[in-house]
Amino acid sequence: MTVDLQEISDYLENHMILGIKASTLVWLLTIVIVAVVLERIITRYLSRFARRAHLAPNVANSLVLTFRLLILIGAVASAVKVGGLSTEWIVALSAMGGAAVGFASTKTIGNFIAGLYLLAARPFRVGDYMKVETVEGIIDEITINYTKILTIGNNVVSISNLQVMDRDIVNYMYKDSEGNSSYCYTFEIGFDHSVSTTEIAKIFDDVFEQYKSKFKKRPSYMLTRSGSFERIYTVYLYVAHPTDVFNFRPLMAEEVFKRWDSKRPKK
Repeated sequence: MTVDLQEISDYLENHMILGIKASTLVWLLTIVIVAVVLERIITRYLSRFARRAHLAPNVANSLVLTFRLLILIGAVASAVKVGGLSTEWIVALSAMGGAAVGFASTKTIGNFIAGLYLLAARPFRVGDYMKVETVEGIIDEITINYTKILTIGNNVVSISNLQVMDRDIVNYMYKDSEGNSSYCYTFEIGFDHSVSTTEIAKIFDDVFEQYKSKFKKRPSYMLTRSGSFERIYTVYLYVAHPTDVFNFRPLMAEEVFKRWDSKRPKK
């Protein structure tokens, strides 16, 4: 028994179901099946990618939702085409919709693309200690649209991903020669010339000795620049956890200045 494909095609073209050609219903059913299968495959792939990349659950959900919407839009467009709407109407509606969306959400689309780039390139991760221009702190959350930073003042600053891409980024994480990860945080302390460099060196050494057990590696310092009125030193803190920066930077700075004040000539 042979199957005549031409007869099947003619039957589907000429047979009506609920006022719709059977061939059209077959195409619509095919589009639905392809869309469902494609959605399942992409969702599983993105879920595995999110686990490997250690993405936050909300970020992974945003990616899945985005691709589901893209698949839905493609399926609807294909169904409209198969349903008999002319190409001119499809092009016109697409152009109008695209222009409206593009005009209304240029920054949103830019943020979305920037968010995808940050998730793929991963210049930083949730939990890293970062500095983005003048804002520094611990990365609290990375979404498709915003990067949220917890500052030392216990405030969460949200920066659009498009702005993050346009700003200078400093990631304080580094790996030593053995491949161990930690954070090397630096900050500056300035003094006038009322106390000698020898005394300042002793102040740093005493304070670092006091706090060395709190860090993975003993803190260090370096004279960065010197002018007519002040000397600027850069202090290096080697911490295992970013929260240690919040805890010990103000304490150490306060201790350094207390000792410096005690060494200054009395007026």
